[in-house]
Amino acid sequence: MEISLDVPFVLRVLSEERALAQREIRELGVLRAYENSRERHDARIAAAPDVGTLACRSGCTWCCHFSVDVRAVEVFGILDFVERTLTPEEKARVFSEIRANSARLKDMDDMERMRHNVKCPFLSAGRCSIYTARPQTCRNYHATDAAGCQASYEDPENLEIDPEFAPLVFQSGGAHVDAFTRAMREQGYDTNVYELNSALAAALSDPRSRDRFEAKSAPFKKLPGDDVPGEFEDLDA
Repeated sequence: MEISLDVPFVLRVLSEERALAQREIRELGVLRAYENSRERHDARIAAAPDVGTLACRSGCTWCCHFSVDVRAVEVFGILDFVERTLTPEEKARVFSEIRANSARLKDMDDMERMRHNVKCPFLSAGRCSIYTARPQTCRNYHATDAAGCQASYEDPENLEIDPEFAPLVFQSGGAHVDAFTRAMREQGYDTNVYELNSALAAALSDPRSRDRFEAKSAPFKKLPGDDVPGEFEDLDA
């Protein structure tokens, strides 16, 4: 799907979020700043003029089986949320699924992962059990016709399926993530991208990974990360 890029709008989001994120990271710490940024992220998407065209609804879970990439700050934010909100029984189930998924995906590259459906460990009874703390990738995955998402789920080998999306929702969310990521990078934090289950499993197996991240070192010693450029990085060069 081709879109018309609203350059002034994207630049405004990039500038506003980057400045605010930089200040909060310095004053509050990176994890608290990220929690605040999540709320602004949701508010930006909710305010997008075309948000009413989205087909995404509670109980629609096709995308909860797709490959998800995360950054380290998201991993620790998710684990904090799990610790605060899930029951011991639910935590045990989630952690077991994380480790099983990580083992299953361990030897797959990015393209192979995209061709495999893997149930998200946080999907429970048709709902996201960490919705407030869900990854940025999930926050930014929206479709105006759920049929495309269903088609991708039913035929994961077909990477030509391209669900329709709302242009301004896409630009709002993408610019917001780019801005927060750049603010982290400029202050020395790891902004590499990791597969969700593998990163969570690495954090669970090595509690010191959080300390390394907050000390601005590589958090996951044995887990390769990818330096993924932002959607709108060229605009804000």
